[in-house]
Parts: sequence; C-alpha cells; structure tokens
Amino acid sequence: MSAQAKICGINSVPAAEAAGRAAFAGFNFYAPSPRSVTPAQARFLAERVSRCVVRVALLVDFEDDALDALLSVFRPDLLQLHGHETPARTAAIRARAGLPVMKVLGVASAADLDAASAYTGAADRLLFDAKPPKREGALPGGNAVTFDWSLLAGRKWPVPWMLAGGLTPLNVASAIRATGAPAVDVASGVEDRPGHKSPRLIRRFLAAVRAA
Repeated sequence: MSAQAKICGINSVPAAEAAGRAAFAGFNFYAPSPRSVTPAQARFLAERVSRCVVRVALLVDFEDDALDALLSVFRPDLLQLHGHETPARTAAIRARAGLPVMKVLGVASAADLDAASAYTGAADRLLFDAKPPKREGALPGGNAVTFDWSLLAGRKWPVPWMLAGGLTPLNVASAIRATGAPAVDVASGVEDRPGHKSPRLIRRFLAAVRAA
C-alpha cells in the first residue's frame, strides 16, 4: 500500500484542484507565512477540493478565542498544531474544537523523537518535521529543510504519523523508503516561488508518492 500525501499551504484554486488526488489538503492560518489564508478563503478553497480529501487547518499557538472565530467560519476535518502546544494544551484544543488533532514535533536529534510519547492520548496523529533553522524570519514549517531520516527508521508510535521537512517530487520516494512513513507532507517543495503552489509540481509529487 502506498503512502498517503498531504499538500499543505493551499491558497489558490489551481492548487486546490491539483490536490484533489491527495489524502490531505492543508490550509495555513499562520499570518506571517506566505501560504496563509483567512477562514473565509479556506472555506472557499476547500469547496474546490475533492470531498474525499481530509481538510486540515494548520494552527500556531492559537488561543481559544482565535480558535472559536476560525471554527465559526471554516470547519476542517483535522487540526494541525504547529506551535509550542504542550500535551495538556493539545488535549484542551481537541476537546474544545471537538475535532481530531495532529501535533507537529520538530526533529533535529533522537531526543526530539522521544518527546512524542508525551502526546499519547492527547493527539490523534503526529507529524515529524525538521526543526526550523536558527535564523531571523524562519517559519515554524515550510522552510525546505530536511532532517536525518535514519532517526525514524524502525520507530513506532501508537497513532498514525506523517513525515515532513524539505520533501520534493525528487526526494520523497527516498524519504518513504528510508523512514517507512505511512504519510508525507509537502509545502514549499511543490512551489515555484514562496507561497505560490505549482499544480505541475503537486501532480509530480503525488505521482512520486504513489510510485514509492
């Protein structure tokens, strides 16, 4: 069975339509990101994605009032927490929203993977992404940075998980083989410039995942 794919940071109709064969479509609500959208834009774009695709809202350290405001306009299928949310905060967001939650963990060493166990029972899914580079203006994700995939080899968790971080149509098959990832997530790797999704690259990425 081939891995599933998530196209993250969808912010145009062509990108939404090209992502129709992915398993997950991500909408980014982190304002500093060039991929960010408003709740109303996300709702409009989500209607252009195939009904069988899981719609994901990417949130970074959202407070309760911001979460409520988002959900009053756009109701995703899954929340992706890409900030500094603790296990307790993750569980609280899941309970408040009444939606499944995927917690993102930045990885640079094996010790970072050990932190995943603390989210058992709080998160429904895990996503392992490269830690952001230590430079001014670095985003929580979508920095086109990979990490040592061998850190994931042979590791297992009690919930489904995804691999992210610097994936492209050219390297995603190797990443799947190296890690055994059941799902992969791409943002910048299918863009022809920051924040501008390329339908051609999306299709190439999805084809590479299927072939892997």
